[in-house]
Amino acid sequence: MFFDVGPLDLLTLAILTVLLFGPDKLPEIIQNVGGFLRKVRAFSDSTKEEIRSELGPEFRDFEFEDLHPKTLVRKHVLNGDGLGLDEIRSALDPRAELTQVTDAVREATDEGSRETVPPEHVSLTKDTKTGSPAHAAAFDPDAT
Repeated sequence: MFFDVGPLDLLTLAILTVLLFGPDKLPEIIQNVGGFLRKVRAFSDSTKEEIRSELGPEFRDFEFEDLHPKTLVRKHVLNGDGLGLDEIRSALDPRAELTQVTDAVREATDEGSRETVPPEHVSLTKDTKTGSPAHAAAFDPDAT
């Protein structure tokens, strides 16, 4: 119930309780809290039984914990009739579709490379003939 309460937190609460109520009233307070928790638990159990009786005989084995979303998915989807975890994973796995697409692209590029003429040779060196001031871009030092 209290999963994120550590031992140090419990020790701090115990020390604060002793300091607030004193060691002489502490047993009486523990009895009162225990009695209150028993009443709440009895009220909860009687309410559950009343709901089960109102739902009818077909819901006698109904558990309220089954309404939790994780429990509902585990019970009805993962362990249910016909649809399991492997089917869900395979349905959501895009690898098969991606391999089909990549194969289709590879085939298209292979066919396209066979039919096309190789491009002309392009020189990647700087042409020194166009380095004259006539071809150079105009530079205005006053421009901002």
